[in-house]
Amino acid sequence: MAVKSGSNGGMQVDTALVRELAAMLNDTGLSEIEVEDGERKIRVSRTMTAVATQFAPAPAAAAPTQAAAHTEMPKATTATNALKSPMVGTAYLTPDPEASPFVAVGQTVKAGDTVLIIEAMKVMNPIIAANSGTVTAIYVESGQPVEFDQPLMVIE
Repeated sequence: MAVKSGSNGGMQVDTALVRELAAMLNDTGLSEIEVEDGERKIRVSRTMTAVATQFAPAPAAAAPTQAAAHTEMPKATTATNALKSPMVGTAYLTPDPEASPFVAVGQTVKAGDTVLIIEAMKVMNPIIAANSGTVTAIYVESGQPVEFDQPLMVIE
């Protein structure tokens, strides 16, 4: 397995297995993987870091919608009625890069409408509105990695 006892009583690590597990993390988009063999166990995890993004000024017509979405972002963790991610993956607000978004702040949606897509393990999973209402905040950007139970948007 990954851990072997050395001749001096120390521990030797099977670096080939660690590299293989790390490659598996990259290939699958997982944030952590653990394998166990009897008493021996190895866990490889990826440190997720937030990347600051600088936005170019938006055209005047689009500014109110984008400004509303960005001013709502700090409240994402406190919104009790937020639509939350059912999985780890990458969120996409559009069906393809050239298309318009599924929804925008201020738009009315019906229960069952697709509001975004989460790609997980190369599978596109539509995320649907659980209830009818108006989109009051969008907490993610297209192409952003998301975690399980992370607030995505609010529909009131």
